[in-house]
Amino acid sequence: MTDTRQIEFEESSGNVFEDLGMENSEELMTRAKIGFHVASLIKELKQKDAAKILGIAQPDVSHLMNGHFSRFTTDKLLDFLRRLDQKVTIEISTHKEGEPYQEVALKA
Repeated sequence: MTDTRQIEFEESSGNVFEDLGMENSEELMTRAKIGFHVASLIKELKQKDAAKILGIAQPDVSHLMNGHFSRFTTDKLLDFLRRLDQKVTIEISTHKEGEPYQEVALKA
């Protein structure tokens, strides 16, 4: 016997924060993408060493590693990238309908 029930779902906008109806969803998504990249760069370091490099306390490194990116401003996350010897390029262009106002593009 084959189960033919349909699973209901909604297509994502690509931004989970927007899908959940959260205010400042684009800013939250920007911080999440940058924060995830920072966390991936420090994942092999001891938290004590990461704290020294980033200029923050060890408990804050723990928050960063656990995905609590809302605890950090976008500026602070960008500063972490600088401290990790990463180049950050900001591109400003005219907004087109249907596009998000903020995007983060990561290059390898």
